[in-house]
Amino acid sequence: MAKKKIKIGLIPKLIIAIILGILFGSYMPEWFNRVIVTCSSIFSTFLSFIIPLMIVAYVTMGIANLRSGAGKLLLITVALSYVSTMVAGSASYLVSSNLFPSFMSEGALDQIAQTADVSLESYFSLSIPPLLDTLSAVTLAFVLGLCLSNMRGKEIGDSLYHGMEDFSAIIDKVLHVVIIPLLPLYICGTFTNMTASGKTFAILGILWKVFLVVIAMHLIYICIQFIVAGAVSKKNPFALIRNQIPGYATAIGTQSSAATIPVNLECAKKDGILEEIRNFVVPLCANIHMAGSMITITACATAVCLMYQLPISLGTVVPFIMTLGIAMVASPGAPGGSIMTALPFLYMVFGTEAGDVNGPICAIMVALYITQDSFGTACNVSGDNAIGTIVNAIYQKFILKAPAASEE
Repeated sequence: MAKKKIKIGLIPKLIIAIILGILFGSYMPEWFNRVIVTCSSIFSTFLSFIIPLMIVAYVTMGIANLRSGAGKLLLITVALSYVSTMVAGSASYLVSSNLFPSFMSEGALDQIAQTADVSLESYFSLSIPPLLDTLSAVTLAFVLGLCLSNMRGKEIGDSLYHGMEDFSAIIDKVLHVVIIPLLPLYICGTFTNMTASGKTFAILGILWKVFLVVIAMHLIYICIQFIVAGAVSKKNPFALIRNQIPGYATAIGTQSSAATIPVNLECAKKDGILEEIRNFVVPLCANIHMAGSMITITACATAVCLMYQLPISLGTVVPFIMTLGIAMVASPGAPGGSIMTALPFLYMVFGTEAGDVNGPICAIMVALYITQDSFGTACNVSGDNAIGTIVNAIYQKFILKAPAASEE
């Protein structure tokens, strides 16, 4: 009698990778940890190369397969993503400005700054420049998808459509054969580096109350998004949240919205989102919906302002949030990309001198943000499927039924 092979699911693998990363970073010698970080770095480089191709393949086909209303759905998705990001950042400031003053302690800044630039270096790195940057990939996907949706079978034939369909199948094969199986290695390297460099425990030990409040805001905002999505789509919000667990866990490990796209697509499938909608909304929102990152950045900026006793108000925070909501479109491909994108705009909150990218305040912002980046990314991708559920409901109720209504 043949023995059944024991298959370990993605979530257990991710949990094991996180635990191993913390153990390696805490107890293994530096040379060993640098080997892990090197392997993770190589995978990260390859992932950065694949992500723009993934965006072109999935977003193009997602838009091209929309039978009608592609332009409307694009505007609806972008508007929902931007409004969600704005609301998240504003709510984060209101909560942080009221709770954080009681958390501040003398000497915290110096201890955090000591870990800001400390990290393990890989033994070597490979240069695999992406063919397109993220923003260019999104733009190209918009152009190709919208044109194919409107022109195919009318002004042009099906050759380009079938070519993009085959290209999408190739990318899908790479994701399922290479990317997803190696995600635990990537996660293990991330946590090994954070633990060995002292970021994980040093920052948590100093500002654990701030950390917990930010995580709580992420979780509450996820629940609010799915409650709204459930109300609009008439689906059980608790079932939607349960379906999102694999995507949430993957995002915690990868710290990348874009890297979580393949897993998030599976979550969207469980939510009952149509294939043409999920293939369009999930990759798109991975690059434009930054609610979780905005919660973290706004909370960190508020905490730093309070520690430095710098003036901060909703009037200064809202323009900052509005600007970042657009600027961060090109940032989610790499862990910590959002805070790197935000650095040039910190002067809007901290002032010209305090907002110097090379100054100590920005170093503290980076240290604070990166420690919480995993959870912010998980909030981002979870909200992507909440938006997908809403867009799917709008598509089924108003757009698919529109031709039939007009014929009557």
